[in-house]
Amino acid sequence: MIFLIVIVNYSPVFCYIVTFSKKPLVGIIMGSSSDSRIMQGAAEILDEFKIKHEDQIVSAHRTPSRLAEYATHAEKMGFKLIIAGAGGAAHLPGMIASHTTIPVIGVPILVYNDKHPKKIDTSKFSAFGGLDSLLSITEMPTGSPVVSVGVNKAGNAGIYAIKILANEFQVLKKKLKQHKSNQHNSVIKESEQLKKQGLSKFAKKKFK
Repeated sequence: MIFLIVIVNYSPVFCYIVTFSKKPLVGIIMGSSSDSRIMQGAAEILDEFKIKHEDQIVSAHRTPSRLAEYATHAEKMGFKLIIAGAGGAAHLPGMIASHTTIPVIGVPILVYNDKHPKKIDTSKFSAFGGLDSLLSITEMPTGSPVVSVGVNKAGNAGIYAIKILANEFQVLKKKLKQHKSNQHNSVIKESEQLKKQGLSKFAKKKFK
């Protein structure tokens, strides 16, 4: 009798990378196409960490049935969390959270009155300056929580998502530590430049 032994070189780290880089574990949704310019910040940081994500437009008010369908879709896909951005009344994060047990990170968006061709002055924004969106997300009823980042801070939502995923994928924890180290080194470098050039010259070069 002949026994054939096959040795497989299994690497947990490689398995982790394949899991979060090949299969979307994060869903990014927004209420309008105009929100994409803000929400891209979340996508950029996830792309930097090579975390695959699925992006869709889901309006809480214009497509309520689609919102419910998306919640079911997110659970079937196995998303670990959802990043939802919305402006104005900002019901999207709270409504999607009401349809699923998946953690939701809300991004309050400052609404600009430039959706129409004739309105191109982006200095004309909503009367509440994004506070309406922030409060709509943070002031959820007891028992229906939604985490919120600052107004237009989609990048922070991306980082927070990575921190959650890092509890499961150790390789992401290492990348986050390196990210923090890079931030530290960047501040030290800029401080040395400021010290060397002087405040006036440094500011002119930095913000010209």
